Amino acid sequence: MNSYSTGRRSQRSRGGSRRRGNGPARRQREQTKEPKKTFWQRIAAFFGNGTTKAEASPARNDAQPSRSARKPERIEVSSPRLYVGNLSFDATESDLFELFNGVGHVQNAEVVSYRHNQRSKGFAFVQMQTIEEAKRAVEELHDKEFLGRRLVVSGAKSGEHRAPR
Repeated sequence: MNSYSTGRRSQRSRGGSRRRGNGPARRQREQTKEPKKTFWQRIAAFFGNGTTKAEASPARNDAQPSRSARKPERIEVSSPRLYVGNLSFDATESDLFELFNGVGHVQNAEVVSYRHNQRSKGFAFVQMQTIEEAKRAVEELHDKEFLGRRLVVSGAKSGEHRAPR
């Protein structure tokens, strides 16, 4: 027996009768008028909590920051060595030498910088002559404006306080 063929191709595609995207998820999206998620939104939803940054905080101005500003740790001045933080990246060792010389005799001023490009890390250490001068420098220069930034001046941590690397 021969099978009968009209010469027309069947309406069905090669993959079968299922059409892509005609599932309950699509119907639900159409009912809620939710836009279709992009590939990256679906990846983020898979690994995250399902919300993108735009959905999580639509108004950036009135949203609270994700982490609070960290207050610098106040270290008691127990040695003539001082930590100077929130330093302008343009500040040099001679600038610090001049600034701290107004308070007392400075032995050494060292701006900490990156090895590979010698750019300042934004903090420094100043060695004063005596502990009394160091304490006076902290009182006078802490929270003082210097090169456009408010300095943080406190006692430097000694070797015992530092965490091992």
